[in-house]
Amino acid sequence: MIAFRRGSRSAVTPPAVRAAGGVVWRPGATGVEICLVHRPRRDDWSLPKGKCEAGEPALLAAIREVAEEADVRAVPQLRLPSARYLSDGLPKTVDYWSLRAVGSGGFQPGEVDGIRWMPVSAALAMVTYPRDREVIRAFTAAPVVTCTVALVRHADAGRRGTWSGPDSARPLTGRGVTEAGRLARLAAAIEPRLLLSASARRCVQTLAPLAELLDLPVRVQGDFDEPAPGQDRDEKALAAADRLVEIAEQSVPAVVCGQGRVLPQTLACLAGRDGDFRTAKGGGWLLAFAGPRLVAADRL
Repeated sequence: MIAFRRGSRSAVTPPAVRAAGGVVWRPGATGVEICLVHRPRRDDWSLPKGKCEAGEPALLAAIREVAEEADVRAVPQLRLPSARYLSDGLPKTVDYWSLRAVGSGGFQPGEVDGIRWMPVSAALAMVTYPRDREVIRAFTAAPVVTCTVALVRHADAGRRGTWSGPDSARPLTGRGVTEAGRLARLAAAIEPRLLLSASARRCVQTLAPLAELLDLPVRVQGDFDEPAPGQDRDEKALAAADRLVEIAEQSVPAVVCGQGRVLPQTLACLAGRDGDFRTAKGGGWLLAFAGPRLVAADRL
């Protein structure tokens, strides 16, 4: 039993600060340029970043903060190392992504009074904190990403045994509809141009909020269905992996919704190794490709 003492505040541990940001890059005249921002309150040059709002996924916080601090609309490519340190006496974790600049907008004046784009070598020399320098070095060591795909599992649809009709017609539950809406906000961050779904009703419904948000059709693709009785699971996973590679080779950012029994093996085929690729309902992966090669798979 934990004893609470009236008037004692020493047992209260302040929560860790969650923040997110990114190495924002664009092609320059002589190569890649990245963005640094100057904050007058601390008189430092750093990567754009900021605190996550309550309940906000770190990936969306990174995109929002980059827009507000650097006036950049950016799309995520792959996750970079996080930084952990003390800030004003509190533990702080900053999650970073490689973010490709695709436009401008969103700047919020106040915290930042300077924005500079520069070659990586110049940014490494200018940045104030060694922890930012390490994140930039991780960015430069990563392969050049040519396509991103969000691979997701359908949202909650109850249990097979409680549905009296054909399993392919089993719909999302109320919880699943909520999960699909949340997933739409995350998946929209890569600005997809193609939405593919396994043929099961619950998969198509999972992409419906995203399709409405982006005004894109959902195309049914049987390669992402679960294996039929008697169908070889390895062959099914290879077919799904081949379809994802085909998308990557066309450099078409896409969101793909598949079924739980095909996704882990598909990811293992793409990665060329076994791993913990189990995917929760309503969850998924941000896949980064360099040509046909998968270079990163990060949980959304």
